[in-house]
Amino acid sequence: MGRAAAKPEGLEALAPCELVQGGAAGASEETAADTGAGADEGAADAGNAASPGTISCPAVEGSLPAIPASAQAEVDRNLALLDTQIAEANQRLIDTVGQGGANFIDNAILGPLEDKRVATLNRIETSIGRAAAKPEGLEALAPCELVQGGAAGASEETAADTGAGADEGAADAGNAGAPGTISCPAVEGSLPAIPASAQAEVDRNLALLDTQIAEANQRLIDTVGQGGANFIDNAILGPLEDKRVATLNRIETSIGRAAAKPEGLEALAPCQLNQ
Repeated sequence: MGRAAAKPEGLEALAPCELVQGGAAGASEETAADTGAGADEGAADAGNAASPGTISCPAVEGSLPAIPASAQAEVDRNLALLDTQIAEANQRLIDTVGQGGANFIDNAILGPLEDKRVATLNRIETSIGRAAAKPEGLEALAPCELVQGGAAGASEETAADTGAGADEGAADAGNAGAPGTISCPAVEGSLPAIPASAQAEVDRNLALLDTQIAEANQRLIDTVGQGGANFIDNAILGPLEDKRVATLNRIETSIGRAAAKPEGLEALAPCQLNQ
């Protein structure tokens, strides 16, 4: 504050804390400030009692535009950070079972999680905006919710891309039973002669296409039983197609630096699930 106005003094007096015995044992600062009920108000008012449930958050990856190659690594880091934040919040949910009052989860878990997601989503917008049109409004994907007795363990994509929980029945399950295999159009055979100066870069991107398919197939296995009717399309095939479009564009560009640039490789981006 002091850089732009009168510097406040004496805030250090607010640093000491104290342990209150017989109240909401283990309750955090947020619990004490934001709830008017202690743990002894009964199970009806407990914010995190019995089964803790699962925190689910809107999908982000499927809502992003094409990611410039120069921004891909930073975007990937922040997408991974979003997953880490959800995992940490779910762990805190488990660790604090029985603590707090009626608003404990909102104030001590969901609220801080939303703040972290806003900051991370802003970084994603900024990193893309350095090399392309900056996406706006990703902050709308920041709020998360507590799902009690629903699709336990549901991933970020599950919550956002399906209007149905796991309890809607096997008929609506998007990834139930045997996961199947994702297959994608061949790329190498559709390329023109590759200039020697572009060969290494093209080879790296062809290998990346294989890695992307392998990761999508692993995600298919890891999410068996999760999501609703559109889960696989929205949470696996859609993001995979976006990644392939970016990689295919890099292949076109690398060839185009030394020869006629191939066009239309994006037609090879969509993949499908083979059951």
